[in-house]
Amino acid sequence: MKAGEFEPVRGVDDLYVHDTGMFETDEYGSVYVFDAERPAVIDTGTGQNRDALFETLDEIGIGREELAWIVPTHAHLDHAGGAGYLADRYPNAEVAVPEKGVRHIVDPEALIAGTKSAVEDQWQYYADPKPVPEARLTGLSDGDRIDLGDRELVVHDAPGHAPHHAVYHEQRSDVVFTADATGLYVPSIDTVRETTPPPQFDLDRCLEDMRLIEELDPEYLCFGHFGPRAYEPKLIGEAKRAYVEWVEAVRSKRAELGDDDAVVDHFEAASSALEMWNPERARANASLNARGVLRYLDRIGGE
Repeated sequence: MKAGEFEPVRGVDDLYVHDTGMFETDEYGSVYVFDAERPAVIDTGTGQNRDALFETLDEIGIGREELAWIVPTHAHLDHAGGAGYLADRYPNAEVAVPEKGVRHIVDPEALIAGTKSAVEDQWQYYADPKPVPEARLTGLSDGDRIDLGDRELVVHDAPGHAPHHAVYHEQRSDVVFTADATGLYVPSIDTVRETTPPPQFDLDRCLEDMRLIEELDPEYLCFGHFGPRAYEPKLIGEAKRAYVEWVEAVRSKRAELGDDDAVVDHFEAASSALEMWNPERARANASLNARGVLRYLDRIGGE
């Protein structure tokens, strides 16, 4: 699938995945569209390529008056940056986001500043988010249910990636929208890679979130990056191992070099060997993930 395209999610009725083409990398950004009785868009991309998403909704047959829900999994702008643009275009849609993310959707200025600091020159791939009026917003808590008419999404808090992060379980088709709770599934290498951004990544909570998904034991996982995949328990095992090994690698390199900037530089340089996405994104991802772990180690008193 190429940037701007969409396709049905195999095995799940009425569910489509749209490729936002985020960071000029095919399939890196996944937006899901449930063409249910009360249709929903799950995650929104950065907002930069919103016109292609609007075209996808048109082609699926969801009119401007018909979209019922805009449901980011969390407030990070690669998942929620398009929420305001969607809310403008679809006036009857309710925007629902985990409760701790509501303030960022209403007033995104702090999140914009934090994102610019975190992604640096990658900001060129983002749109300035539009605030969503508070009257259009619903804050979600663990156990809440989002009514899609002929099915529902069950909300499960998953705060390891960020405090405002959740996963959604659609029980009829037994699909879980994992967002970033289980890392990034990369089809080209058939494995999971970590995503550990600053400032609030928490390893212990990430591992708890993965255990939650193991307990749900779904048929399908809809990752926030690189699309859906049939669930296999080994995927969660791979994700746990990737996260633990990554944190240990950053901890060890900090002990060796004694300078956090040098640690980040080391992992940026090492990213050149990765072939999962374009080199620019590989360096940016390595920097972001390393800095997230360094902040985590500071919080827990790690060395």
